[in-house]
Amino acid sequence: MTLERYLTRRLVGTLGLVLAVFFGMLFLFEAVELVRRLGGQETGIETVLWLSFLRVPLTLYQIMPLLMILASMALFLSLARSSELVVIRAAGRPALRLLVAPFLATLLLGAFLVAAINPLVAASARLFDQRIAALENPELVAQISISDSGIWLRQGDATGQTVIRAEAVEPDGLSFLRMTFLSFDSATGTPVARIEAARGRLQPGAWALSDAKSWTLDDPNPEATASRAAELMLPTDLTPARIQDSFAASGSLSVWALPDLIRALDRAGLATRDHRARLQAELALPLMLGAMMLIGAVFCLQHARAGHVGRRILITVLAGFALFFLRNFAQVLGVNGQIPIELAVWAPPVASVLLAVGVLLHLEDG
Repeated sequence: MTLERYLTRRLVGTLGLVLAVFFGMLFLFEAVELVRRLGGQETGIETVLWLSFLRVPLTLYQIMPLLMILASMALFLSLARSSELVVIRAAGRPALRLLVAPFLATLLLGAFLVAAINPLVAASARLFDQRIAALENPELVAQISISDSGIWLRQGDATGQTVIRAEAVEPDGLSFLRMTFLSFDSATGTPVARIEAARGRLQPGAWALSDAKSWTLDDPNPEATASRAAELMLPTDLTPARIQDSFAASGSLSVWALPDLIRALDRAGLATRDHRARLQAELALPLMLGAMMLIGAVFCLQHARAGHVGRRILITVLAGFALFFLRNFAQVLGVNGQIPIELAVWAPPVASVLLAVGVLLHLEDG
């Protein structure tokens, strides 16, 4: 038990060191990119540093499998160089049993990342998106959300904000049913106009409304001055791409919010394969981290005097990148519907674990 605690503590410490190094590098890269991106505006250095601090956690979370394989490789190379692995082997501990404790610890760490760290990362990414959007274009705002009461959108310009509600959306994603538009004055924030339409279609630069009724809310008797129109065009800065981007492929939704969003999207008739794939990928992350830990360890268990250290490091790094690419590629296939989502998400980590165990048995007992 003492050995298991020692290996687990060393693995966590090495992973923490790798995270610190990459955090520093990514923070510097993000700061330089934000200076270039916001160079034409009067943005203080403290704002750039704060935005960089908000952005880095999402990047670290996305590349966590690669960081795990680097930490595992560094740990076991260090144990081999200090002859600790020789002592462990001489004590009668086989390699497969040696890796059980670090593997289980990695699974627990992955579960903690998904359950506790993922919501913090999502909140950080969401705050970054809001701040950067406000800095780049403070006058134009466009958002979309799904709830039990329907689909809610928000658009705005220099004159004010408009809140849009639709009860349903057609399969093409551009036509909405039973829509309500409520416009607010930018200075006072009070509602100034209301439009209800039986159907609305999003066209380039405008909403095409059918069977619309309009009210002017600052009139003493809005119903008396209400007007009807069979066809009505309303300008908008919303586009299909911006609506799709609002559903947070960027990671601004936590794993706890994804099931409710998927159910709401299903009720609205919108596609959910992307969100289902992301939910399954988050659930499979602990196993993926465990697989990366095993891959990083199996090629580095030999003593440093056995030679070919550089070759073993190269093989480990290439294997890690290959598995990381395979995982992302399979997830894309699942999102596109070419293979089942569960197979696309869970097959790479399971295959990686089996590959690592097979290579280990071959090197140790083959």
